[in-house]
Amino acid sequence: MKKLLFTMLCGLMFSVAGQAQTQDRLPFAKDKYYASAGLSNFDLNWSKNQSWHMDLNAKCGYLFEDDWMITGTLGYDWHKVGDDTFTLGAGLRYYIEQNGLYLGASANYVNSPIRKDFVPSAQCGYAFFLNRTVTIEPEVYYNLSTKNVTEYSGFGIRLGLGIYFE
Repeated sequence: MKKLLFTMLCGLMFSVAGQAQTQDRLPFAKDKYYASAGLSNFDLNWSKNQSWHMDLNAKCGYLFEDDWMITGTLGYDWHKVGDDTFTLGAGLRYYIEQNGLYLGASANYVNSPIRKDFVPSAQCGYAFFLNRTVTIEPEVYYNLSTKNVTEYSGFGIRLGLGIYFE
């Protein structure tokens, strides 16, 4: 029994010491960079006019202040029926807690052969760290079309893989 208690106490001490060493620099600290790739548009649009489509996007960012990130996005939306679209956008992200929960807002320009649109967007997500730098980031978002609200606005889910580096 004494050996088991001693082993558990040693394990606890090593884990606390290891945790203290990894917390020397907060994950969302100033002057870090960010890059991610994500898939979205898993048909949560309640519009009956749109068919299945998939969006692949790349995002980069810079933490200009603790918990505050400015982002840039480039995306391609493939439609099974209809025209494919390209997206270019910029946004701002705020990390609510050091556990990874964030809120974001962005302004996007959407371009296709039949549609040129300005689309503001709001996001809520979570950065789940796999190690010190790599994250899996599930996100819920709402896009609001300024051209045709009923057809091009809607909720969506995005799943991304992110990297935070200095």
